[in-house]
Amino acid sequence: ISVKITPLLLEKYFMQQVVKAGENKLTALHAALVNGGIFIYVPKNTVIELPLQSIFSVETKDGGLFNHVLIVCEDNSAVTYVENYLSVGVDGANNVVNIVAEVFAGQGAKVSFGAVDNLAKGTTTYVVRRAHVERDGKVEWALGQMNDGNTVSENTTHLLGDGSYADSKTVSVGRGDQRQNFTTQIYHHGKHSEGYMLAHGVMREESTAIFNGISKIEHGATKSHGEQTERVLMLSEKARGDANPILLIDEDDVTAGHAASVGSLDPMQLYYLMSRGIPRKEAERLIVHGFLAPVVSQLPIESVKEQLTAVIERKVK
Repeated sequence: ISVKITPLLLEKYFMQQVVKAGENKLTALHAALVNGGIFIYVPKNTVIELPLQSIFSVETKDGGLFNHVLIVCEDNSAVTYVENYLSVGVDGANNVVNIVAEVFAGQGAKVSFGAVDNLAKGTTTYVVRRAHVERDGKVEWALGQMNDGNTVSENTTHLLGDGSYADSKTVSVGRGDQRQNFTTQIYHHGKHSEGYMLAHGVMREESTAIFNGISKIEHGATKSHGEQTERVLMLSEKARGDANPILLIDEDDVTAGHAASVGSLDPMQLYYLMSRGIPRKEAERLIVHGFLAPVVSQLPIESVKEQLTAVIERKVK
């Protein structure tokens, strides 16, 4: 049966609704050169108990990975998916990675999507992860943006149905001279929809990152609620970080809130730890883990927590 229905499903969903090939040059390039990926189809009233995991690696120098992930979770179904991106033996090579992930959550469906991006320095990454959520559907994002190269990332969820729900959590650690731009967006179309965003980033050395959070409540999406928080910690004078929370409200009967902070390492915290005999480097490591803990501890997928903690440890040493 799957052999017969898969072409029809691909024709219906692949870059037709959530992400369209003609949106911009990057999506057009992706559609033309896609060379890998995965398709997950969960029929109605089906719950997949165990998490599904995929590993995608860049193993050639001066090459490219154009990877596509498509998840279709029909009504009253559930799935947990975790993906890892990593580089093998190509550190410093000039590679381009262009990632697109499309998620469809039907009525009453739940999709938990986890990712740990851990690509090498010299790899420029463009990543788009988007979801459409129908009535009473739920999508959870747990994203570890831990690349060592330049990164442009977009994570967007459209809450189309009444009572739909989205939660997006992002963690990033920048180092060296890398440049990163993260945009998280939740669009409320349905009534009584809920959207939550939480992003924490740590910038070391001469790295730079911009965190954009956009909550858009459309006209007619009454009784909806949007909440977002972006925080950036800079560990050196040459590191830079920006947090831009944006609320766009086209409906009166809603609630929304935002918070943002950008700051340097607190010298008093550092002094306190060092006065207890802790070396400076170890003290900084503890402060970073404490800063990221509110996000990491809330990640809904246990395997992502473990992987992310290990990568954070490597990047702050």
